[in-house]
Amino acid sequence: MTPGDTARTSSGPTPSDPAAHRTGAPAPAVPPDEQPPLDPRTAPVPRYGHGSLADLLPAVVSGQGVPELAGLATGFTLEPADRACVFLVDGMGWEALAAHPDEAPFLTSLLATSSNGSGAPLTSGFPSTTATSLASVGTGLPPGVHGLPGYTARNPETGELMNQLRWQPWTDPYAWQPYPTVFQRAAAAGIATCQVSAPHFEHTPLTRIALSGGTFHGRLTGEERMDLAAERLGAADRTLVYTYYAELDGNGHRYGMDSDAWRGQLQYVDRLAQRLAEQLPPRAALYVTADHGMVDVPSTERARFDFDEDWELSAGVAKLGGEGRMRHLYAVPGAAADVATVWREVLAGDAWVATREEAVALGWFGPHVEPRVRDRIGDVVAAMSGDAAVVATRTEPNESALIGMHGSATPAEQLVPLLEVRT
Repeated sequence: MTPGDTARTSSGPTPSDPAAHRTGAPAPAVPPDEQPPLDPRTAPVPRYGHGSLADLLPAVVSGQGVPELAGLATGFTLEPADRACVFLVDGMGWEALAAHPDEAPFLTSLLATSSNGSGAPLTSGFPSTTATSLASVGTGLPPGVHGLPGYTARNPETGELMNQLRWQPWTDPYAWQPYPTVFQRAAAAGIATCQVSAPHFEHTPLTRIALSGGTFHGRLTGEERMDLAAERLGAADRTLVYTYYAELDGNGHRYGMDSDAWRGQLQYVDRLAQRLAEQLPPRAALYVTADHGMVDVPSTERARFDFDEDWELSAGVAKLGGEGRMRHLYAVPGAAADVATVWREVLAGDAWVATREEAVALGWFGPHVEPRVRDRIGDVVAAMSGDAAVVATRTEPNESALIGMHGSATPAEQLVPLLEVRT
């Protein structure tokens, strides 16, 4: 990620100034420093098994005649199509898309087709971040099973924080995520499968464990990707094509969604989607979706809790994982309960704060969390509820300077489209 050119951070509120923890949202009826902690049971939970990103590809390949894949039973269905293309736009949340019909007239015209004509969005998974979501899309598994539970997460074997987008420090990809992808299973079933994306993604660990299967075609421009995706879609009787565009997310991070740069990117995405739709071969279905949405975090002390400058938030925390909108807190031994209590009090109405046991029991990471994944989740998990974030201006200066952020459970971040065009 790249720091936003216009974002501003500060040294953060002092412990003696509890009122400084207010967000940039309109003032609530109860003074912010008197807000009761949010009950983690009220946090929205992704619709795992009947309407999440993990359910998309199993439903697609089921419609292509692939028998039900072991371990991927889902209640989500789509109308069958011999040829299917998934166009994933990084950062294009449902709420943001619906709020910008002028910038995206073609995509807006398809809103009623979402989720098999129900007009409803999908949910991503939790957290609503790229590495987690792409792993869910590609494997058909929720985060508690595929094992990528956030932007950064602790490796229980080494104690180090592992960046699951950049794959740093190096970790064996197939030990971290051992399950085959849906693309691999589809290719084994005789479906002509490929990915069309930017060339530099071909050999990344995330591509290998989440999106591999069939052939990879690297193309630099969005237009080239759309044209090649349409060509490959018609190259066999049964095809599965995945293509991806990242720059909408990047502009949202740097400049915010209330920027000309973000709106210009949405206009470009709209043209790309229409270009692909107009080239679909017979018996084809195009699905336009996203990995997450986004919120703009105000550049104020009241909206940016600074972990590096707030002794209350940092006390008892050995490592701070996740990202600004969703934090994994790895406590020093014996301090987890105290960390949960303090974070609930300091963040009050700004976050759902749960212990690992609570988050797992509530299904935040899916209906089942495998033992190998459990300790990758923080001892305490904090998901922001409004437009605030927990930044770390000294240890994470680039990420802390971003304007647009994501990762939490709010509708703006969780809800994504599944728009459909058929021939």
